Amino acid sequence: MRAERIYLNGRIWPGVRAGIVGEPTAIAVSGGRVVALDTDAAVRDLVGPGTAIVDLGGRRVVPGLIDGHIHAVRAGASFDRELHWTGMPSVASALESVRRATATCEPGEWIRAVGGWHPTQFTEDRAPTREELDAVAPDHPVYLQVLYEYSVLNTAAVQRSGLDRMREDPPGGVVERDADGRPTGRVSGLGGFSQCLGAMPRRTQDQERASTAAMMCELHAAGLTGLVDAGGFGMSPERYDSLFDLWRRDELTMRMRLYFSAVDPGREPEQLEAWLRHQQSRFGDDLLRVLGVGEVVHFGCHDFEGLEPFEICEEARADFLRITRATARRGWPMQVHAVLDSSLDVILDVWEQVHAETPLTDLRFVIAHADRISPRNTARLTALGAGVVVDDHLVFKAGASERVWGQEAVHRAPPLGDLRRAGIPIAAGTDATRASSFSPWLALWWLVTGRSLDGVQRRTPEHLLTREEALAAYTAGSAWMSFEEHDRGHLFPGALADFAVLDADYLTVDESAIPAISADLTVVGGQPVFSTGAVADTGGAPNAPQPQRAKELSRGPQGPSSAVEPSSASTPRSATSPGATCSSRTTSSGRWPRRSTRRTPSASTRPTGS
Repeated sequence: MRAERIYLNGRIWPGVRAGIVGEPTAIAVSGGRVVALDTDAAVRDLVGPGTAIVDLGGRRVVPGLIDGHIHAVRAGASFDRELHWTGMPSVASALESVRRATATCEPGEWIRAVGGWHPTQFTEDRAPTREELDAVAPDHPVYLQVLYEYSVLNTAAVQRSGLDRMREDPPGGVVERDADGRPTGRVSGLGGFSQCLGAMPRRTQDQERASTAAMMCELHAAGLTGLVDAGGFGMSPERYDSLFDLWRRDELTMRMRLYFSAVDPGREPEQLEAWLRHQQSRFGDDLLRVLGVGEVVHFGCHDFEGLEPFEICEEARADFLRITRATARRGWPMQVHAVLDSSLDVILDVWEQVHAETPLTDLRFVIAHADRISPRNTARLTALGAGVVVDDHLVFKAGASERVWGQEAVHRAPPLGDLRRAGIPIAAGTDATRASSFSPWLALWWLVTGRSLDGVQRRTPEHLLTREEALAAYTAGSAWMSFEEHDRGHLFPGALADFAVLDADYLTVDESAIPAISADLTVVGGQPVFSTGAVADTGGAPNAPQPQRAKELSRGPQGPSSAVEPSSASTPRSATSPGATCSSRTTSSGRWPRRSTRRTPSASTRPTGS
């Protein structure tokens, strides 16, 4: 056999497998799969007349990262028109990114940063104010959403969203008002967010498709080759049109696995049963595939961030039982959002009841988050063969959670040591892009250190993961959810050739540098989908054109952004969408990390959950 492409002179972490001796330095690829993993000398035996040879320059290679819990379909529709404040270090730099956006936006165009950031990452430990936004963007509506806690609007946004004309709060939302009853520019609650987001112009399907392609390129730049989309709020069938359009055009470069959610409270059983009737689990191809039901299975079972009093009522439990029974009978996986152990009590009661009728052990049922799961419910999950997908939303919210749950509870949130000892499959992701940043390296840093962005170490050592364990969760663990642990999440011969060549060695760099890692080269199915140009072929067949990461494209107070130029990559299916860009005119990212050594912010200066 002759390889199509050989990568030499690397340090390859192929994944966790017993019996591996030494560290491979070379990998050979053919037909989109790994055909050899060995020393340079051994792999060179596969060189033929048309073999492309790539010198990795001693760089670390890891299996392609798979975000096991992300809301990418929703995010992709507007990704290229948003500010992304991952790594933004201060209010001053955030305001500068807004000011820069005004220079390139159309007159009156919305400027927005919708989640993925938090005031705890700023040196000032606060969000920008309405007055500050008015000063830098007086002629543009500006909307800044702090995760799901609250939003800050400038005066133009207050007027454009109609808040100044509303006498009452929108359903499910709160509009903060001053003593004279005028909106202050702060809004909270899902209804409040929807009021503001609904005032923004709808995008065409072509615009959404190009924006989704741009998002995929940005995620490839972080080393991601796969995403498990958790569905989520408002994800009706038509919200998937742009993604499927990208796929039909052979322009999708990311492996996507989809969960489908209920959309309207009170109609959950009929809506999810419609998905079950008209779709097939695991239908699709290697790039786009239907997976299961989740994460919003029932609004009455969704405990949000677990910071408000919550109880699953009997009606919600009955509906959840009906949905679970239908899902199991169809042989579909299920992912359910649950932060609190009290929520898990009810969810696992239902799962056990259904399990007695239709065994769940081979269906890959999964709990998302599970921050407060008890040893008792951990044992129940084990008996059902279920898994857990963890994320890093507490990297932003640990302080707020500690005030509600208590210090001891946060010390074991999530109880990773308990889950590992129980043998429960652990997947990892971000819950991006609203509830958290899309950076996989920030999430890996959180899993390894248990430290939050306010500078406080909270999770105890027994519930930390080693770097290898965390990486395994972010690769093979996430592949497990879609029944693909044999094909993906590792680089042993026979696996799909999905991997990332990193700009720093994740396994050896100082842990404070982990969040700043990115990819120099990302490969999906044996073809490059992202490159900085730092890794180039040294012989053999020429490489296809590769997108170049423009680290100098947007220079802010903290240095280079993580923006990426338009893609012309050869991909597993074709090139990315014509006109798609990997950086928006209004995108501005900083660089993690800013490791805070300042005081823990006082309760009086920190926002409360919504």
